[in-house]
Amino acid sequence: MQKDTETPILRFGIVADPQYADIAPHEAMNRHYPRSFDKLADAIAVFNATELDFVMTLGDIIDRDWKSFGDILPVYETLRHKALFLLGNHDFAVAPEHLSSVAERLGMPSRYYDFAIGSWRFVVLDGSDVSTFSAAPDDPRTGLAAERLAALAAEGAINAHTWNGSLSDEQFEWLKLVMEKAETDGEAVLVLGHYPVFPANSHNMWDSERIIGLLTGFSCFRGYFCGHNHEGNFGEVDGRPFVTFKGMVDTENQNTFAIVTVFADRIAIEGFGREKGRVLRIGA
Repeated sequence: MQKDTETPILRFGIVADPQYADIAPHEAMNRHYPRSFDKLADAIAVFNATELDFVMTLGDIIDRDWKSFGDILPVYETLRHKALFLLGNHDFAVAPEHLSSVAERLGMPSRYYDFAIGSWRFVVLDGSDVSTFSAAPDDPRTGLAAERLAALAAEGAINAHTWNGSLSDEQFEWLKLVMEKAETDGEAVLVLGHYPVFPANSHNMWDSERIIGLLTGFSCFRGYFCGHNHEGNFGEVDGRPFVTFKGMVDTENQNTFAIVTVFADRIAIEGFGREKGRVLRIGA
């Protein structure tokens, strides 16, 4: 029986790095934090005119300060679709007493999770799990993060920066189990995270190599979508795409977001503003 390659299986919106804050722009980095309020509203107007299964924001909803969530989250309430979130490094730029409440503030079921739509499973990672900023100084993960960062720096790794992070061994094992079950159940898997893992870049997760090795070892793996590197990026490993979406906070007036449509034989990315359109072929 021939595949139906013209009827969409599902469709969703993507926003990366709004990084909202009511502060002055960082002109040197071309980041205009308050402008993300209107940019997000404009993106939502486009999303609301389209039938979507959900809209995912790929982290860094805010740039800093707990009160910034209270400013920007009401904009998402104008979305007629389900708004989903994952955690970026800037989402933890809050007072220490709020660190453990960020996921809850965003209505997330947990700091990492997965869900299915039909035969497609979406795996949402917490790349800040082991980092220098997402937990209290006396948390074991903070000490582990310092060790991992020091080891990378000693190797001269280009991603040995405090603004990156890594998966805990527990989360990595969880990811492995989710992938194994999806493979057994005949599902297709798209992984969503804040931090890139490929191509090599200064913004990549500290444990990129083990993540790539795990994911590409499964035939059910269809791709990896992320933000964090505001310039965007793209690469393939064994024919599987790794897409980094451009950051909304960059530039004063140019927006950037995307609508992703999944077909039986391809994933079509419709880019808006600065975001590039792509057609990603799905292997047999």
